[in-house]
Amino acid sequence: MSVQEPIVAGPSSGAAAAFAIEPSDAGAAATPLIFASPHSGRIYPPLMMAASRLDDAAIRRSEDAYVDQLIESAPAYGATLIRALFARVYFDVNREPWELDPAMFEDELPPYAQGRSARVAAGLGAIARIVSEGQEIYDRKLRFAEARERVEAVHQPYHEALGGLIAAAKARHGLAVLVDWHSMPAAAASQAGLGAGCDMVLGDRFGAACAPAVSRQVERELEAMGYRVARNAPYAGGYTTEHYGRPARRVHALQIEVNRALYVDETTLEPTSGFARLKADFERLFAVMAAMEWSAL
Repeated sequence: MSVQEPIVAGPSSGAAAAFAIEPSDAGAAATPLIFASPHSGRIYPPLMMAASRLDDAAIRRSEDAYVDQLIESAPAYGATLIRALFARVYFDVNREPWELDPAMFEDELPPYAQGRSARVAAGLGAIARIVSEGQEIYDRKLRFAEARERVEAVHQPYHEALGGLIAAAKARHGLAVLVDWHSMPAAAASQAGLGAGCDMVLGDRFGAACAPAVSRQVERELEAMGYRVARNAPYAGGYTTEHYGRPARRVHALQIEVNRALYVDETTLEPTSGFARLKADFERLFAVMAAMEWSAL
């Protein structure tokens, strides 16, 4: 398995889809499970690349590289899979759409822009200012019209599709279980408070985004496979988990962060020998989740 190359395409070079959906192999979703990969997209539109000071390798440092491939077998176990196709640094679909840094723009942002969040302060708003090592992305100020185009081309279609999948699962099964899949740098995984760090972080907004049974079952299965699992630190769940997770309305949302050191060389982005093992272990997890009695939630 070789390193994936970025795809230079998008709105300025012809239409590009914001997402791809792989339905359950059973046709109509056999389970209420919806798996999402929001940060593995590799589309970097040419206008963005022209405005960037980073080369093709450096700009990819914030990708959740290969997470979409780690979970690509989920439809065989009755889950519906949705993948964002644009790079997260172009527009992050796991953010509130107008979570924008005013300092990045040459014109004034509208009153509804949310420029005071902790994520914006860290340089990781809906349009990122930096990649994961702290390198500045842009060589110039952006215009608000560019942000609006990205919202309309990426964020809105992705969340319309995801909202539709959740509604369809509820209509068919009486509930929906959304699992938002991510990867984290090994340096972040070391902050989980487990001594030697952790392999996975389950984020359920401290119990507000899903029923305890969901987090508990996933944690139990991963630990049985030998993985060190933390809860809600350093990641408790992002916009997607917070926005959709409504256990009282029978919509459960769980974020899973995977330590990249388990499966990829963080310097070269080359998959390591751990990739095959992790993918196989996830398939075991998918089989267990597919067999759960979700209607009891």
